[in-house]
Amino acid sequence: MNIFNKVALQGLKKNRTRTLVTIIGVVLSAAMITAVATFGVSLLSYMTNGAIAKYGDWHVEFLDVNSSFVQERTHDDGVASTATFENIGYAALDGGKTPGKPYLFLAGYSEETLDALPVTLFSGRMPENSGEILVSGKVATEAGVKFAVGDTVSLTVGSRMSGGEKLGQNVPYNAQSETFVPQGEKTYKVVGICQRPRFEENSAPGYTLITKTDAGDSTDSFSLFVTLKNPRQIHAYIDKTAGDHAYFLNDYVLRFMGLSDDNMFNRLLYAVGGIVVAIIMIGSIFLIYNSFNISLNERTQQFGILMSVGATAKQLRNSVLFEGLCIGAVGIPIGILVGMGGIKLVIDIVAKTFGNILYTDVPLTVTVSIPAIIAAAAVSMVTILISAYIPARKAVNTPVMECIRQTNEVKVESKAVKTSNLSQHIYGLEGTLALKNFKRNKKRYRSIVLSLVLSVVLFISASAFVTDLKLALGQSTEVTTYDIAFAARDMDDSEMLPLYNKMKTADGVYASSYQALVTYSGTAKASDMTDDYWEYAPSYAPGDTVKLPMQFQFLDESTYLSILAELGLPAEEYTGQNAKLISVAKIEEAGEYVDVFKNSAMNFTIVPRTDDGTEPEQGKNVSITFVDTAPPDTLPILDATEPTPIFFYVMAPYSLKEQYVTPDTHVAMKGMTFQSESPTQSAAEMETMIEGAGITAAYNMYNMNRLMDESRNYIFIANVFAYTFIIMISLIAIANVFNTISTNIKLRRRELAMLRSVGMSEHDFQKMMNFECAFYGMRALLVGLPVAVIFSWLIYKGMFIGGADGIVFVLPWASIGISVFSVLFIVFVTMLYAISKIKKENIIDALRDDMT
Repeated sequence: MNIFNKVALQGLKKNRTRTLVTIIGVVLSAAMITAVATFGVSLLSYMTNGAIAKYGDWHVEFLDVNSSFVQERTHDDGVASTATFENIGYAALDGGKTPGKPYLFLAGYSEETLDALPVTLFSGRMPENSGEILVSGKVATEAGVKFAVGDTVSLTVGSRMSGGEKLGQNVPYNAQSETFVPQGEKTYKVVGICQRPRFEENSAPGYTLITKTDAGDSTDSFSLFVTLKNPRQIHAYIDKTAGDHAYFLNDYVLRFMGLSDDNMFNRLLYAVGGIVVAIIMIGSIFLIYNSFNISLNERTQQFGILMSVGATAKQLRNSVLFEGLCIGAVGIPIGILVGMGGIKLVIDIVAKTFGNILYTDVPLTVTVSIPAIIAAAAVSMVTILISAYIPARKAVNTPVMECIRQTNEVKVESKAVKTSNLSQHIYGLEGTLALKNFKRNKKRYRSIVLSLVLSVVLFISASAFVTDLKLALGQSTEVTTYDIAFAARDMDDSEMLPLYNKMKTADGVYASSYQALVTYSGTAKASDMTDDYWEYAPSYAPGDTVKLPMQFQFLDESTYLSILAELGLPAEEYTGQNAKLISVAKIEEAGEYVDVFKNSAMNFTIVPRTDDGTEPEQGKNVSITFVDTAPPDTLPILDATEPTPIFFYVMAPYSLKEQYVTPDTHVAMKGMTFQSESPTQSAAEMETMIEGAGITAAYNMYNMNRLMDESRNYIFIANVFAYTFIIMISLIAIANVFNTISTNIKLRRRELAMLRSVGMSEHDFQKMMNFECAFYGMRALLVGLPVAVIFSWLIYKGMFIGGADGIVFVLPWASIGISVFSVLFIVFVTMLYAISKIKKENIIDALRDDMT
């Protein structure tokens, strides 16, 4: 070890407090960088494992290959495993409604294939022999052809041919160029309904039916699924082995390994991680740079003496970099361990929430990546060396005599520190001295202000983001009173009502209803409208008629009768063939609802809206009573409508629907709603019921509780990571402030001792330092709060543009208050600590000390 390195080590030992604070800053920096890298790797591993569980653990599929090709690939170097299924052939799908998918495709699975390729059962069981099949649920829901468990089906199995070439699932259907060549009859028993296999492309011409391989079948056509030991060799492997064979990559899995063209998720993750690491590096550089800068300010005279006896700039610069290496050698390993432990704790907290959002059967665990750890250590070391190099270069470029005389510490003209008479009158002598000291040392204290500003902006911005998320969630939770909705506008009542009776028996369901929503228009006299109505509608003469859109909500008998009972209306008048109807006709005005009509009951002539947009010439007369109640929540409506403050809903029993709805009447929505104690389990059971019933009509299933849970889970995850990040950055800022303020006070010990020696009392001395605290804090808050508010507004605008258009901009006052208190408290406590050290020193000793 050369003499310069020994001097550097002595300096680190002499200034233990500053060295310790610098090491703490390095530990925090390395811990955060390690945590970000480890979480990124763990998240990618989690997404990869989830995709494997959902889509299968294979990397490439070769279609329509023979047995010799399968054997060759099985024995290839670098292949971890293979799975195959037999391409038995195609069968025509009679009665299918999808022109691009007119076939059924029969796949013969082996036991190994059933284990390798995931199959999700809706009902029934897996096939156990070559006479049993598993039918894709899409055959019923898309093609409209029902297969029920227990059915026996006879299929004419054959091949698709085009110009003497046999076509497979990778070639879309083309009615003009291909023909179906039958080869024989096969009879199967349906033993289960399953989700469409993940390997079946949307463009495939046949719906996949799964059976067991028949050992006596002579078919020599297979689909081969290959898993490599090293997935990063996938493209080289395909180039080497594929030849003329068609293949598909498992992009669902490969994208999370960065091996797919569809790598948007990876780019987003890397971009966010890069931004976070950059912020960490900036905060860390502030801390470490200040530490080395202050250290070199203390040793300026020492550097001057060394240069005067022949020390080169390179030797001195290397001495400072050696200090950085020593600090890094201690701080980085500790930081990596702290980062690994911290991110493990965070992942343990959010793992269950991730499972609720994404994959319930795949755990989110910490994945340790040696390259990621090495990268984190390298980034941390680069941060230290940059922080050390900048002040070192500045020190060695200072002329020798300036270093020895120390005339370069403060160079300022008198007018630069001049204060007004008003400030002197307001602050007094102590405040004026504090203000002058702040002005003459702007560069030295700028980093303190910037560190505090960074913490304030991050804390308030993250709080605003979480607040906006909660507002968006609160808005969505008020949309419906039901947990599960089944919407099927075109489903016939003969199919919907039996399904309703079955679905309401699902475990956990304690309330249910069904309804239909139909759009009508009715006419009323202009004189019957209230003044509030005319504020939102064009003017009419008193004798004119007004045409009004109205929504007819046909409710199941039980729900309708309970509404009548709540309103105290006689059921005999409001049920039956000539029943009166009840209506809610209101205008929303500043959060309150006012009436549309002057009278409590009116007669209307109504006409329905038809599917072609026209209205019949002859209408139907109805008697409507206006009531004050809230109609049951409607199902999600697919038709786009312009929002309006006027609300005109008519409620009627479902038994009257046939009187009002003709075959050409446009039904806006129809379906069922359910309230459940356990919506997730109930919805899953209902899905099974729907698939088992073989519903052919188009439908949508809404688990409203799951949507709310997902929103809450996203907020929880955002909270955990946002506040963990803010706390770590704030700790770096606190360490920076403590290090800079305490060391600067130590550098001013002679100046402060001189003030005390000429008669400044302890009270006046403390008052001056309190003013300095206030100047630090106020300067940071004057810059940080406006910037934080701007960032909060930008976050709000981003969410508003992104679709959360119902939220309003709300300043996070609580976070602003916490920031103001924290900034002043941190500065005050640090100053108090440093001053307590100064007060313990003898004034004469401090005046004699030249700080060398």
